[in-house]
Amino acid sequence: MLKVILSTDCIKYPLTGIGKYAFELGRKLQDNCEISDLVFLNGLKISHTLPVAAETSKAAEGLKRKLQKSKIVSDIYRMTFPWLKSQAIKNYREYIFHSPNYYIPPGTPNAVSTFHDLSVFHWPEFHPKGRVHLMQKELVKTMKRAKILLTDSDYTRNELAEYFDFDISKIITAPLASSGEFFPRNKADISSVLNRFGLIDKKYLLYTGTIEPRKNVLTLLQAYEMLSSKIKKEYPLVISGYKGWENENLLKLFDKGQREGWLKYLGFTPSHDLPFLFSGAKAFIFPSIYEGFGLPVLEAMASGTPVICSDATSLPEVVGSAALLASPMDVEAFTNFINKVIDDPVCEEEMIRDGFAQAGKFSWQRCADKTIEAYKKALE
Repeated sequence: MLKVILSTDCIKYPLTGIGKYAFELGRKLQDNCEISDLVFLNGLKISHTLPVAAETSKAAEGLKRKLQKSKIVSDIYRMTFPWLKSQAIKNYREYIFHSPNYYIPPGTPNAVSTFHDLSVFHWPEFHPKGRVHLMQKELVKTMKRAKILLTDSDYTRNELAEYFDFDISKIITAPLASSGEFFPRNKADISSVLNRFGLIDKKYLLYTGTIEPRKNVLTLLQAYEMLSSKIKKEYPLVISGYKGWENENLLKLFDKGQREGWLKYLGFTPSHDLPFLFSGAKAFIFPSIYEGFGLPVLEAMASGTPVICSDATSLPEVVGSAALLASPMDVEAFTNFINKVIDDPVCEEEMIRDGFAQAGKFSWQRCADKTIEAYKKALE
């Protein structure tokens, strides 16, 4: 029987894809008959209760974000916090320690870490300098401390092995999945949520994700501006996402689009509203430049919503043949695909059908099973 410590620092506001992964994995591990004891490490506290992310920010969030951008603060954090975590788990040395968000405290035996992507190495300009400075140093340490590594996709598995010259047999792919909340809903069931946002069922296109450079939202805005006035008015672009960083110019374009009537920026949307937004969308658009997996495209397909996304990194692996794929910077292709989904009902129905089939290949149970495989291998 296995004893496991799952780190849950990433289950917090705003809930990102990594936070969703940790939460859904934690739920499945709680029900796994091969685990005799499962505890959660949140900050420096250990609990048998899986945390739930808050839906609103705390008063100190703004200050925290400013401090995260500081190189000095990053250095202090890097030197002290990992050791404090080591002390917090010092009495659990017979347990497997799993970090679903890269970091492993020093001196941790039987450690497993999930690497979601290598963007801080390949695309450091997509992150705040303080984050890059911290993550590059700590991720190299994690490579030395981990017995086994997990990745969300085969793309990242191969990338990780090649970049660090790491034994690929010690890297296990455990694909993510959409939660059970994402499924097609009828018009009556979603009307109250859509009304609250001023939206009409199947009369908008959706993007969800943090507003940051890696997500390539600028290409999406440029593609939308090329649509006819009639299409833009009838099918506005709805953007849901936490304000990330280096987004001042984008937010100005958001304001311009909202004034002209073809864009609605919702800001951070509570997780309980997202399945309704996905189900009501005419299509989901995701032009990201770099993804270790790309959970939103899977959530869209499970919701019965056609997907238009970039053909970059892991995304083709996730969507298979069910989506319309374009080069991340090909504005014209994204515009053409938007028109195609709107104007071609046969294409739309095929994408919905193929999307269901593709989403059905992924499950949190499979993710948990592959994770258990990694745990056992860490003990060998």
